[in-house]
Order: sequence, then structure tokens, then C-alpha cells
Amino acid sequence: MDTFEAIKATFFQECDELLADLETKLLDLESGAADDETINAVFRAVHSVKGGAGAFGLEALVRFAHVFETLLDELRAGRKPCDELTVRTLLRASDVLADHVAAAQGTGPEVEEARSAALVAELEVLTHGEGGSPAPDEAEDDFGFQPVAFDLPSLDLPSLDLPSPDAPGAPAAGGWRIVFRPHGRMYVNANETGLLLRELGRLGPLEVELDDSAVPMLDRLQPEENELVWTIRLTAPVDEAAVREVFDFVEGDCDLRIEPIAGEGPELPPLIETPDAPADDIDISALLAKVQDEPAAAVTPAAPATSAPAAAAPAASATAPTASSPPAAAAPATIRVDLERVDRLINVVGELVIQQAMLAQRVTESGLARSSGISVGLEDLELLTREIQDSVMAIRAQPVKSVFQRMPRLVREVAEMTGKRVRLVTEGEATEVDKTVVERLAEPITHMLRNAIDHGLETPEERTAAGKPSEGTVRLAALHRSGRIVIEISDDGRGINRERVRGIAVSKGLIAEDAALTDDEIDNLIFLPGFSTADAVSDISGRGVGMDVVRRSIQSLGGRISISSNPGKGSTFTLSLPLTLAVLDGMALGAAEQTLVAPLSAIVESLTPKAEDVHYVGGHDAVIRFREAFVPLVDVARTMGFRDAPVPPGQGVAVVVETESGARAALMVDAIHGQRQVVIKSLETNYQQVEGVAAATILGDGRVALILDVDALVANARRRPAAADLKLAS
Repeated sequence: MDTFEAIKATFFQECDELLADLETKLLDLESGAADDETINAVFRAVHSVKGGAGAFGLEALVRFAHVFETLLDELRAGRKPCDELTVRTLLRASDVLADHVAAAQGTGPEVEEARSAALVAELEVLTHGEGGSPAPDEAEDDFGFQPVAFDLPSLDLPSLDLPSPDAPGAPAAGGWRIVFRPHGRMYVNANETGLLLRELGRLGPLEVELDDSAVPMLDRLQPEENELVWTIRLTAPVDEAAVREVFDFVEGDCDLRIEPIAGEGPELPPLIETPDAPADDIDISALLAKVQDEPAAAVTPAAPATSAPAAAAPAASATAPTASSPPAAAAPATIRVDLERVDRLINVVGELVIQQAMLAQRVTESGLARSSGISVGLEDLELLTREIQDSVMAIRAQPVKSVFQRMPRLVREVAEMTGKRVRLVTEGEATEVDKTVVERLAEPITHMLRNAIDHGLETPEERTAAGKPSEGTVRLAALHRSGRIVIEISDDGRGINRERVRGIAVSKGLIAEDAALTDDEIDNLIFLPGFSTADAVSDISGRGVGMDVVRRSIQSLGGRISISSNPGKGSTFTLSLPLTLAVLDGMALGAAEQTLVAPLSAIVESLTPKAEDVHYVGGHDAVIRFREAFVPLVDVARTMGFRDAPVPPGQGVAVVVETESGARAALMVDAIHGQRQVVIKSLETNYQQVEGVAAATILGDGRVALILDVDALVANARRRPAAADLKLAS
């Protein structure tokens, strides 16, 4: 990739961040936070996208962003109200702006001209009013700029007695004289002098003068700094507050002096003192020759000795902080790293964990004492390996905010297509999870949100008739629970019509007509392949490919999905996924000469059951007494088909686990081999999906061990009654 393409790629990466911030701030406006800082943040995001697009000649993007920016400028200045209609239009404009960026990047289709033009027309109506039209760019940029000779008297800047910005003066009959010197950081923050002059031009006629006398010679020029000073004469009877409002957005990034003209105040001194020596006194050709022959630090232009102190002033003013603009806090340093490199690092660290486990097992088998130097060193190595692995995993950890931020647009589009009023509430956006999991969450969440709006929520008329607010609420939340990430998608709609669901399943031949099903089992029928409650095929749903795809996507991540529905009040879909697909803290268990690993986060306690503690429900469903309660007892080896005979009570170990729903069960195994950290390997990728197994790992002795899916194992055991030879213990 050449340099230009690399810079362009960086621009599009920054666009992603700017667009995400833009939508976040617009949603803040929608929720009622219409403060100046939020509006300024929205303006900055659009302005930055426009500026970068202009540098790369992306004309369509620039044209749309310009109209978008103009309306935001009116909101910033307080000339237009930030009402509900305006915010809704801005949200749709942000969607079109994102589409323009995607089209320019080549990751999306070209934006339809009619769609873009229609929204441009809406933005212009909000900006200029009904029947109004924006002035041509040429007229808008023509604020009467006429370069003239400029010579300010030399006075000391610190001795100025300036009016306080907090106490603006009354309107000046003759207008105002403004001396304005931007700091370098003003341009870094994507502001432009031209835009400020344009805003002043809207207040009245301007006369603009530019002083470039403080610009240093080439050898002392600092490109990131600014030495230009603008003097503007605004001949309009406006008050000082209106003038200062133009510069309010950049007040901390410039030197600014405002005084009435026409003899109503003292003549303003210069913001930067300049040398008295005329330019003719400097031999430019000799200076250039010296630049070629000598180091830059050694080059000093020939100038009269009397002007030396004054000549040093510009350099000092460029670096010394001013009293009115304290230095900004340094932003945390970040770097962009290709994800492939991080993945490679993750794989290497995973192999390091496996090799460390193998080495530890070899030393243990050799019979060395735990107090030996080698054993102590191995313990230190284990701690260091875990720290390395935790640090590397933290690099991959990302907040789910990157996925959640895409959903407001989806909700707006689906609500518009269905004619429903919908409010999206998000919670837990800062919840962190492995990047691999984050990337694969978008599709199932998207589908479930579509279903929640299309099937779950009623129309505004139906909600009003049912005594509900006309606007439906969809909630998207993320949280950590028992070492996993849980994502909930809920709505306050009609809930699942179980009679209709059952009838559709029967008509499609998915279940027998006389099947006896519980409410939960009926709810879960929507996950069957080909099941759909849509009456007609549309762009939203109704193609018979839906929730079964969602379930498979979640299962491929080692997760599960469950439903909770209350007819007339709404439904909640709960996704439970591992925090990472790379490593796991687990407990090694022995069952029928097989080594299995149970996630440590699911284990509550372990105990050796006594015969009198085990009972049977209905003669075959085993339960065990645990802390004054009974929990199901699952024989792991038997449930997974490793052997036919159960473990006799008193000879095995019961490991009490807690499922995602909060229910508890006891896994009966032969022995516990100890806690260890294992590297997760996908069983589905390398073999096939196995019920009750989430993944696999490589043990220290090189053998493959299966990682248990505790929830699926418990559910599977309940569907398989134990053999009748298990007797009720007295």
C-alpha cells in the first residue's frame, strides 16, 4: 500500500470513530440533552468528516456534509431550535452520511441520488425556512475580504487591560474592531478561520486585514504553529455578546481582542510584537545559501542589532502558554495494530500455556520435590505465563458498545418500515468481551431486534387501545454473569401468542398435533428450522429463515439462547456467551477414564455424597440433598455415553454447578484432578458439534480433553431417564 492509500485508510478508520460519536451525541440530543457542548460535538464530527473528505476529493460526501454542517452551525449559534423534528432529521442525516462514507470507502453501495437529495432538501428547509434557499458557495464565502497594508504599533501584550468576556458591552454605534490570532491547536481541532469570518459576515459588513509580519524565516518556521494575525472591522450595531459568540467555540484556542471603533475606545495593540526592521534589510539569497551549507540551528538572518530582542518575541510567543488558555490535558497515547498480528500473538500465548502445562506435568511425573529449585521456578513461570496471557487477552477485549452503536439506526429504519413508534434503551455498553465474540454478535442481535419490533411490538393504535403508551420500548442490555457475558433483548409488546405458535408448528409438521408441551417448550418452537409467524414475506421477516439461524450462531460461539415471555406484557430473549474464545479457567474431572473440564465459573462446591443423601423422583430421576435443598444429580459418564453403569453413591464426587438460569445441579464424576487454565480449541471446527460439549483443549500430557457445556449437559440429562436398576436409598 502506498503512502496516499495508507493515509486514506487512516481517514476512513477515523470516520468510523467520528460517525459512532456523532450518533451517540445525536441520541443524547434525542433524549433531551441539548446543551451547547453536545451540539458542538456533533458539529465537530461532521466538520471533521467533511474536511478529510475534501482532502481526498470525495465530492458527493463533501456536498452532503456541507449541508449537514450548515444546519448544525445554525443550531450552534442559537438561530434555530433543536426541537424533536430537527433531531429526527439529523439522525436520518447521520445515516445517509455514514452511507456516503461507506460508498467512498468501497464497503457499501452508492447512495441513491434521490434519497440523498430528498434529505438535503429537508436539511435546507430546516436551515433556511420554507421557500428559502441557501446562498451559493461563492456568495457565502465572499465576506468582502480585501487585503490591505497592515502596520500595528508595538506594545507589550501583558500590559493590556482587556474587557472581561463575561461582561460583554452594549451595542457599539460604529461597530467593533476585532484582532484575532489562532493558535496551532485550533486547526488541529478541525476549526477554520474562514468559517469564523463567514459567521462575522452574517452580523454585518466586514473589512479584513491580515498581518503576516510575525511569520519567521524558513529556518525557524514551525508548521504546527500560527503567526498570522487577523484584524476585522465589523461595521454593524450589534452588541459585544453577539461578536464573542462567534468565537465561543474556539475561545481557548486563540488570542482575541474586541473593542468598539469610531473613537469609542483605545487603539488595540498587536497580539504579536514584530521586528521594526524592514524586509529589505534581510538578504534572502544569502540566507538560502547558508541554509544549504549549514545546519538549520546555526542559520540566523542578518538584522540590525537593535532589533534582536524584538525578533525573538515571535518564537517566545509561539511556545509560551498564555494566561487565558491553560494547557490541555494530554490524551492517552494509543496505536492502531493490525488485528492479524494480535491474533498471531494470542495463538503463540496459547501454545505457551500448553507447553508450560506439559513441562509442569513432566516435572511432577519425575518425582522432584515441590521445594526443589526446578519446581519453584516452574511455579514462577506459571504465574508469569498467566500474567502474559491476561495482558494479551486485555488487548483483545472490547466493549460491546461497538455493536450497540449500530442498532439505533436499525431500530429507526424498521420502525419507519412498520409504521411503529419505537424507543431503544441500551444498558451496559461498556461491558467488555473478546473481539472475536463482539464481531459475531452483530448478526444475531440485529435479527432479534427486527423480530422484537416486527412481531413483538403492537402498532400505536393497538397499544393505545390496550392502555399502553403509543411508543413501544425495546431494551438492549449487556452484563457479566458467572464469568460469561449475558445480552438481553426485551420489549414491552404483545408477548408470544402460544396458541398461534403451536398451531403453526402443527400445520408445518414440526410437532405432532397431540404433543403435550409446556409453555417454555412452545416458546422454543420458534427456534425450529423453517418456523415463521409472518403472514407475508417482507424485507424485515417472513422468509422462514430466522431464529434457528440465530440459535446456531450463538451455539457456534459456545453460547445458548433462552426465552421468557409474558402474554400482553412482552418478551425477553437472553443470550449467554463466553467472554473469550481463547482460554478458560476450569476444573479437570475424571469420568470413566476420560478427562473432562468444567468451567470454573459454573462450579459452586464439590462434595462426596453419602448413600442416604441420594433419592429418586418417580423411581428414576436422581436428586441429592445439598444445603437443606434437593438438586438434580447428573451422572456425567452415563449421560455422555462413556459407560452404562452409574457411579455408586459414596464412591464418586458430586460437583455442584449453577446454570445460566440460576438453577443448580450436581455433576457426578469419578474424581477431581485439580484446577487449571486451558486453551480453548473449537470442536465444531476440527470435528463436529457434540451435544453437552462446548469445546476441547489439549492437556499437559498431550491428550485431548472435552470442555463441558454445563447447561446443555443438565438439560440433556433431564431428557434421558436413568435406568430402572437405580434403587431408592433408605
